Amino acid sequence: MLDDRAKTLLKTLIERYIAEGQPVGSRALSRYSCLDLSAATVRNVMADLEEIGLIASPHTSAGRVPTSRGYRFFVDSLLTVKPLEKDKLDAIEGQLLPSQPTQLISKASHLLSGLTHFAGIVLAPRRRTPKIRQIEFISLSDKRILLILVTSDGDVQNRLLFPGRSYTPSELVTATNYLNQHFAGQDFEHISRRLQEDLQKLRGDLQTLMAAALTAGDEVMRGPDSRYVISGERNLLEVEEFSSNMKRLRELFDLFEQRTSLMQLLELSKRADGVQIFIGGESGLAPLDECSVVTAPYAVDGEVVGSVGVIGPTRMAYERVIPIVEITARLLSSALTYQARY
Repeated sequence: MLDDRAKTLLKTLIERYIAEGQPVGSRALSRYSCLDLSAATVRNVMADLEEIGLIASPHTSAGRVPTSRGYRFFVDSLLTVKPLEKDKLDAIEGQLLPSQPTQLISKASHLLSGLTHFAGIVLAPRRRTPKIRQIEFISLSDKRILLILVTSDGDVQNRLLFPGRSYTPSELVTATNYLNQHFAGQDFEHISRRLQEDLQKLRGDLQTLMAAALTAGDEVMRGPDSRYVISGERNLLEVEEFSSNMKRLRELFDLFEQRTSLMQLLELSKRADGVQIFIGGESGLAPLDECSVVTAPYAVDGEVVGSVGVIGPTRMAYERVIPIVEITARLLSSALTYQARY
């Protein structure tokens, strides 16, 4: 347990290191902490903090820097979060408008990146499997057919089919009628399961067409894996801790590209109550060992559906980043809820 003097010195050291990016010496600590302590006393306290793993001494300097454990203690016990400046609050409110529903997720990601100068990331809600309102086959040419899928929300998706044989207009009408009669109003996952069972029962001349439609329709409805949107990755190139370590930068960008591991972290943060901070190795992802990830969940009509976050160096201004993430999550929740209701 740290006494008040040690807490004050640790807080001062971390704040100076975040601001300047240089190891902090005992003389600077004595000056900025406003404590009436001798340099020898400050050095003794710093030695104690180093012994318990809250700070470390780089071999090139007599000053100290915070460790991940030190940052964790600082965030949990010493941090004073500052209210968000009015201009930043206005910027977020002005961008996250319910009238632009298709842009809300990407807007939130860009806002987080722009306001923090790090990478902004948003885990989108799980895509609802749409119900199919209408299915139609249209012959374009010999052995080339257009599959049209119309969903219950009015979305129209097209796919070219190359079934390997030509079909007469009457055969295409038969196939269209069969699908609409048996499957209209159902989601494609259910249609896919039923069609797999029915393929063997269909006439041979329709089996090939239905199998091609099944494969193409499944691709259309599932779409690419775009569960999260990330913006401002290039901002990390300007971070001193990363710019001098190209190997770590490559690992970090590979993580962004690979998606699966980072998405699991964001799914975990979805279950948190409010802002959650992963510092260094706490994320469990090696490329983030020198990063901090600040996240917050957002909801639609009270149901948590995703999370927003910022990825940056452990040497970030937590008191500034935390309210940006928190308010972005809150305003995104409001905008999406309004959109869902109206």
